[in-house]
Amino acid sequence: MLQEGAHGKWTVSSSDESAEENSDSEKPCTSSLVDAACGGTSGPQYPCSEARKVAHKRKASPLKLTDKSETPPAVKQRPSQEGSGWCLSSSDEEPEDQQKHVQKEAVKEEKCDVPKEHPLNLCKDDKLSENLKEEEYNVTPSEAQDTWDLVTGGNPFRFFLTKVSGIERNYNSGALHIKDILSPLFGTLISSAQFNYCIDVGWLVRQYPQEFRKKPLLIVHGEKRESKAELIAQARPYENISFCQAKLDIAFGTHHTKMMLLLYEEGLRVVIHTSNLIADDWHQKTQGIWLSPLYPRLPRGASGSAGESATNFKSDLISYLTAYSSPALKEWIDLIQEHDLSETRVYLLGSTPGRYQGSDKEKWGHLRLRKLLKEHALSVPAQESWPLVGQFSSIGSMGADGSKWLCSEFQESLVAAGSTVTAFRKHDVPIHLVYPTVNNVRQSLEGYPAGGSLPYSIQTAQKQLWLHSYFHKWSAEVTGRTHAIPHIKTYMRLSPDFQKIAWFLVTSANLSKAAWGALEKNGSQLMIRSYELGVLFLPSAFGLDKGYFHVGKEKLPERKDSATYFPVPYDLPPEQYGSKDQPWIWNIPYTDAPDTHGNMWVPS
Repeated sequence: MLQEGAHGKWTVSSSDESAEENSDSEKPCTSSLVDAACGGTSGPQYPCSEARKVAHKRKASPLKLTDKSETPPAVKQRPSQEGSGWCLSSSDEEPEDQQKHVQKEAVKEEKCDVPKEHPLNLCKDDKLSENLKEEEYNVTPSEAQDTWDLVTGGNPFRFFLTKVSGIERNYNSGALHIKDILSPLFGTLISSAQFNYCIDVGWLVRQYPQEFRKKPLLIVHGEKRESKAELIAQARPYENISFCQAKLDIAFGTHHTKMMLLLYEEGLRVVIHTSNLIADDWHQKTQGIWLSPLYPRLPRGASGSAGESATNFKSDLISYLTAYSSPALKEWIDLIQEHDLSETRVYLLGSTPGRYQGSDKEKWGHLRLRKLLKEHALSVPAQESWPLVGQFSSIGSMGADGSKWLCSEFQESLVAAGSTVTAFRKHDVPIHLVYPTVNNVRQSLEGYPAGGSLPYSIQTAQKQLWLHSYFHKWSAEVTGRTHAIPHIKTYMRLSPDFQKIAWFLVTSANLSKAAWGALEKNGSQLMIRSYELGVLFLPSAFGLDKGYFHVGKEKLPERKDSATYFPVPYDLPPEQYGSKDQPWIWNIPYTDAPDTHGNMWVPS
């Protein structure tokens, strides 16, 4: 179907609009691209989205700006992108047909909500690049000690970013690589569990120190059929690895949670983060990590309720793990019961697939956030003027307008505070959504292929043009990460001057109904498709009685009162899209300007 807009003309193949797009997470990424590029046998195979396949192809076979050989004719003839933003028609369908397909489209897009991700093509120069990624993080003992010192002091929130290759060294001070997290400095490992979405088993094993590589490792995943077989095949060389398949009984759900459970001789640690277990996600992206304290083992014979925190973290974590209904996780539930988690100062916020009614509605998703904010967040003066900020790497179908979900049930949950009934009109609360522009991606460290992890499609975008008026650029000068495309997801409520934070959430959940849940049956039921996990920071849990944190001006404030300054990882206030800015859309071409590697983006 030929379409035309501010991006010029492009052709959308029928397969892009078919149900095939929905099955990406259940089929392995074929190795044909690798074989064609390398002229060799099949390399590692990972389930991945169409967006990631294109990124893979463009890394293996870049298109230089002068190389128009693969450029579609429509692109060659198209006018400059320097038009006045978006000129797409909302749909070729009649309004009543749009309504008819809203649910179908929501399902379709949420399937692609987050891509399956895979590492760089491993041939020729890319093989060298992959080796460099491996070697970059073989840290010296003094560097390791510095990391340990930063973890044990100076960061009361225990919130970290991942190290980014290619930025100034000082911006990686206080950041963590996966090798840091798995270092013997953090504990003498007995066994571990890795919950994730996309997993390169061989790479993951190499991130463990040599002495821990044969310790029992449980991998919790959501793969089915061919993809599951591929994952198990990857682990065949490793006798210590076992698997737990998360049940996904609702169509188009994913196991998107990213968590590590690390059992040590010295105790237990929980890590909740935003990175897939692949090299690319720990290389040049902005990612977030919450690293728990070392939880000591409780004395023998301690009561079942012992070791609970003021935030109820222990029982909430056990409830989350219990939702998997998996015998493989029973051992970990028992281990958590045996440890003292009382030092935890964050609230756990999870999503698990299901249709929930009654009090169960408030256990998961955005209604869980609503409940936590009502019970533990303080109301502040002139609350209606405190804006919401949401920042994410993927967008599901939001419906025909804001009233369908974003500005109704979702916003109502995010503006909840205190036990009093909200007296202001919720539509008065500003919403700032941070999502990378085309130029953000073009100018990034990875160049256009970074857009493979931002799978917003033209099919969805053109049906919700209303959403783009909420969009703000990605900018992170404060942490040196403006050019490290975000895969982190964060949500927060700020004062009108952007100096105070009522609450802050880091999570795996993107902006989608699949992740957060959507009300059904006149609001009596919450339906969630996917597994997600995050942690919520509330001032009251850190001994602050004013109802807010201050926005931290440094990565790790060296003040005695550092618990009052929260280290937001990007620039505030966010800057709204200008008239020439467009949100990154993965499945249309960008050929007017080269990226940082001198390449174009032609997804064909």
